[in-house]
Amino acid sequence: MPDSTPPAPRVLRDYALLADGERGALVGSDGAVAWLCAPGWHDEAVCAALIGGPGWYQVGPAETAVTSGYYEPGSLIWRGRWVSTHGIAECHQALAFPGDPHRLVLLHRISAVDGPAAATVALRLAPGFGRRRLRPPHRNEDGTWTAHGAGLRMRWSGAADASVGPGGELRLRLDVSAGQRHDLVLELTDGQLPDPEPAEQLWRATREAWRAETPDLSHVLGPRDAQHAYAVLRGLTGHGGGTVTAATTSLPERAAEGRNYDYRYVWIRDHCYVGQAVAACGPLPLLDDTVRYLTARLLDHGADLRPAYTSTGGDLPPEQRVLDLPGYPGGYDVVGNKVREQFQLDTFGESLLLFAAAARHNRLDADARAAARIAADAIAARHGEPDAGIWELHPDRWAHSRLICAAGLRTAAVTDLGRGGTGAQWSALADRIVTSTADCLHPSGRWQRAPGDSRVDAALLLPALRGGVPADDPRSRATLRAVLDELCQDHFAYRFRHDDRPLADAEGAFLLCGFVVALAELQQGHPLAAVRWFERNRAACGPPGLFAEEYDVAQRQLRGNLPQAFVHALMLEAAATLGTDPRVPKPL
Repeated sequence: MPDSTPPAPRVLRDYALLADGERGALVGSDGAVAWLCAPGWHDEAVCAALIGGPGWYQVGPAETAVTSGYYEPGSLIWRGRWVSTHGIAECHQALAFPGDPHRLVLLHRISAVDGPAAATVALRLAPGFGRRRLRPPHRNEDGTWTAHGAGLRMRWSGAADASVGPGGELRLRLDVSAGQRHDLVLELTDGQLPDPEPAEQLWRATREAWRAETPDLSHVLGPRDAQHAYAVLRGLTGHGGGTVTAATTSLPERAAEGRNYDYRYVWIRDHCYVGQAVAACGPLPLLDDTVRYLTARLLDHGADLRPAYTSTGGDLPPEQRVLDLPGYPGGYDVVGNKVREQFQLDTFGESLLLFAAAARHNRLDADARAAARIAADAIAARHGEPDAGIWELHPDRWAHSRLICAAGLRTAAVTDLGRGGTGAQWSALADRIVTSTADCLHPSGRWQRAPGDSRVDAALLLPALRGGVPADDPRSRATLRAVLDELCQDHFAYRFRHDDRPLADAEGAFLLCGFVVALAELQQGHPLAAVRWFERNRAACGPPGLFAEEYDVAQRQLRGNLPQAFVHALMLEAAATLGTDPRVPKPL
């Protein structure tokens, strides 16, 4: 029987994501759910073993086995695979999809594929990162287990023979005959539990929903990976339309350097990247979701738009706080994000870029059009103010922030958002902003980061990609040359040079930037180079195909919170853009 020892943290490339739009779980290749917040993304964890806390749900092989797995195409249904000397078993795992904001349903199905299968199961939920408790579980006459406490109610079905261990966890050994299967259903809610639903019904509904939600994408480059990226983004997007930046908190970007954050919120910039990437694939439902969420935030807050919100549109916690947990190895435990205190000018430019992308697909209603005007007015009023910039640093007059606002204005001006003379006004404002950004022109002819910061920055490729300045402008071409010369190694890109250290000593390769370079190379008429950049960076993931923020090239490891939405978004956009460009050779 399993004991009360929590599962040890694993390297990030080993984790798969289960998500239903309202929350997400990370499950290791050993079958352990080591991370799960309930009822929603930004709520406290009930499984926090990932960062050294209590709480886990282990469903793994009872004997020595080689474990692996894969996703069912176009879904976040994970099929763990166990191969032992006695046979082959699969453990299908998913959060019932689409998710209910107030009730999570976590499904496990153990199938004896070749020979009998034996599994050990341990369930120990620890609300509030372990600071609060559920009351001791009770076995009901129908064989289900129930418990409640800390504002939550739990029901566990399919585990009638479980016993309660000394640590309070429920333990179970399952023996499944050859060709047979066994279902486990865990439900957790902050309301009332409904009548139980048959596991087969839940599985069928989940598979049908994923088939309906995820497009084919056979027209893009790398269609399987692109479809998976879309599924990840859909899994990170809640009923309100907001896409959280990542499912986790406190996964370090660099060991022992204090660079770990809570990313379980919706960053407006990243959210706009998601919408623009989806728009590059077509007028898909996820595009409507992103527009709806952004529209509501702009109508609510106008020029005081926050950099980030919760998935339901609420404010972030007032400040970061550290939990009394060991943390993921090399990091520490933190909840909340100080970004709420920042002003980020570029979010208004990205907002206009998203609205313009939706307008090209005729996907805007009157509220969205009003929100677009609010974003343009905010740029007019605030483009001269220092802001924290795309990398959320000290306030400055960052070149990227201003130029991406010009891009948003220009792009929106040439859609039907610019009717009635508005387009001319926006274009004129964009011209003034670009002219004023001459204080960020480096003597070499490229863009530099800020008036007092002469370094090149990979983010400065984005304004040309988005139409802030022409692609054939000498400044655009000089910036790409400088990025390739100074910030790239072996077809991986870094954000900017921190100091005199080698690039890889300061931080990992920034995967978003790698896909941006691919798009910039294509824009400059270098399709083969673009494909090489795309292929190199889309391989920087683990077996489940999830991208983190950074990639440690030397160790071939993921760094930072997982999965990172903006990386999946830029991978999806690059796949769509390269796949529909006639200059790009088609795969044989």
